[in-house]
Amino acid sequence: MPIDPERQKQAKEYARIHHRLFALNLVLTGLALLGVLALGLNVWLKQVILSLTHDAWLATFLYFVVALVAYEGLFFPLAYYRGLVLPHRYGLSTQTQRAWLVDVAKGGTLTIILGGLVVEVIYSFLRGDLPLPLLSAGGAGGGWWLWASAFMILFSVVLANLAPVLIFPLFFKFKPLEDAELVHRLTALAERARTRVRGVYTMMLSEKTTAANAALMGLGNTRRIVLGDTLYQNYTHDEIETVLAHELGHHVHHDIGWGLIVQSGLTLAGFYIADVFLKWTVAWLGYEGIADLAAFPLLGLAFGIFGLITMPLTNAYSRWREALADDYALATTRNAPGFVGAMEKLANQNLAELEPEPWVEFLLYDHPPIGKRLKRATGI
Repeated sequence: MPIDPERQKQAKEYARIHHRLFALNLVLTGLALLGVLALGLNVWLKQVILSLTHDAWLATFLYFVVALVAYEGLFFPLAYYRGLVLPHRYGLSTQTQRAWLVDVAKGGTLTIILGGLVVEVIYSFLRGDLPLPLLSAGGAGGGWWLWASAFMILFSVVLANLAPVLIFPLFFKFKPLEDAELVHRLTALAERARTRVRGVYTMMLSEKTTAANAALMGLGNTRRIVLGDTLYQNYTHDEIETVLAHELGHHVHHDIGWGLIVQSGLTLAGFYIADVFLKWTVAWLGYEGIADLAAFPLLGLAFGIFGLITMPLTNAYSRWREALADDYALATTRNAPGFVGAMEKLANQNLAELEPEPWVEFLLYDHPPIGKRLKRATGI
């Protein structure tokens, strides 16, 4: 299927709007955090919560929940436009408003549960509640960020392992793929890559979107091949095989292990910088210490700035590894036409811009643009 010029025109429009909304969200989030600090709303909220309970764990959880609900409520119009209105306008969403709101409620509940757990653990380290080396009351031992980093790394690994069986099924329906020939081809491909998988499944993406996708989900005993029904129904077996071969390339190249190393380094750096930032700002603003609940927005600001600064670097690393996975797919399937066909269909179906502006690719793209992937496959 050749690239559709009209779809590319829409893709450029869609991408331009998304980039502007991304920038708007960043600016508004920064202004909201600064406004909270300037108006003293963070201190006021802490005082209200401490008037209700003096239990540090409960107070931390309540502070997190109120802050999260306030943020989501303030930015709900923007999320509604980005998540429902805009995709419907460009024919990418099949969800009703009710179904979208149900997903938002599910996502919010998960964020409260999992995010609340993360915040509780981090603040226990900040307060020095646990008898651990390098920790003392109020985190004065300076080692809270080391323990917090270790926890976040472990938490990420556990979550990646459990997501296919506990989290994704909350949002998507899965069923075993019934196409015996395709199942055989994909499992044989995985065996050649020395990657053990626990079955081949179809994910019912069409209930939410017209976009296509496929993935290897999970780690270890939860790893499985997953094809979106929007991909399975519209792509040939050869094209699907090249898409999966790309995913298997990540396992052959040990990208999960290397990614964990890179992410661990970034996590350590992020928490260390957050420690430095907190100690400086709480002294300047006159808070009780880095474990002061009123400093919670400062913690969010520190991680937000760090993530924004490192985003181009992590995206560049990701694009490099994705390009290597493309090379593996082309080499192992020896089917450049199948790969090209899949990329062209993905560009048309997902409204993927072939050749974004270089600065956009540098800042925002974690995969090479499809135009570059096509050139790589055809040797142009």
